[in-house]
Amino acid sequence: MSVDTATVRRIAHLARIAVADDEVEHLRGELNAMLAFVEQLQEVDVAGVEPMTSVTPMAMKMREDVVNDGGIADEIVQNAPASEDHFFLVPKVVE
Repeated sequence: MSVDTATVRRIAHLARIAVADDEVEHLRGELNAMLAFVEQLQEVDVAGVEPMTSVTPMAMKMREDVVNDGGIADEIVQNAPASEDHFFLVPKVVE
């Protein structure tokens, strides 16, 4: 796939980037180089390669999934104009 000057201008327009006329040719070359690299990556055989989350093997730290209020409910609602039982009271909007 090759990018022409019209495509560079369209990409710049969609990205809301001001591109001067003398920069278009340089950007066209850079975009074509990026696309060539992506095409090169698509040729790599990754069959049998497991997805990984890190380059170093590690186990994720697990914690108990416990529901709690964080222990600071009073501090959270202390600046509210109105509260009740650790809930914010707001004026009725829909009648």
